[in-house]
Amino acid sequence: MFQDHALYSDVTRTERRFTTEMEEDNSQILQNAHYEFQNKNFPQAEALYTKFISSCSQNRDCEAGSLSTAYNNRGQIKYFRVDFHEAVEDYTSAIKADSQCEIPLYNRGLIHYRLGFFDDAKKDFQQALKLNPDFEDAKVSLQQTLLDQQEKINRGY
Repeated sequence: MFQDHALYSDVTRTERRFTTEMEEDNSQILQNAHYEFQNKNFPQAEALYTKFISSCSQNRDCEAGSLSTAYNNRGQIKYFRVDFHEAVEDYTSAIKADSQCEIPLYNRGLIHYRLGFFDDAKKDFQQALKLNPDFEDAKVSLQQTLLDQQEKINRGY
């Protein structure tokens, strides 16, 4: 019985060390993804963000803000290549990961605006402004959305 207890302790220590190593690996993956993103190496950044997101999904041990940022930045990469549907999916996942972050709401709103989905864009910009009333780009985008929406109505669309 004493040996079983010793074995259990060794396994527990090994599991803790493995968990710590995984967290460090994940942190490094995210840092590398940010580095590649900032250097406009988007294919590599996207692969690293995907790896980070997958690891978070398996381990469920990621900080909400980090996961939200990874989804948001991967969404940006998809936006740059005009893959709007997938970008919206990533922005939505970013919002689900951290509902208090205004950036993915704003980014999703921009796509809705570009696609002419003014009601959806308006909701996203308004929510972004609820979270950060000083977010100037969201204010400007909301005003433009309202103007364009009214113009669309005036033209009978």
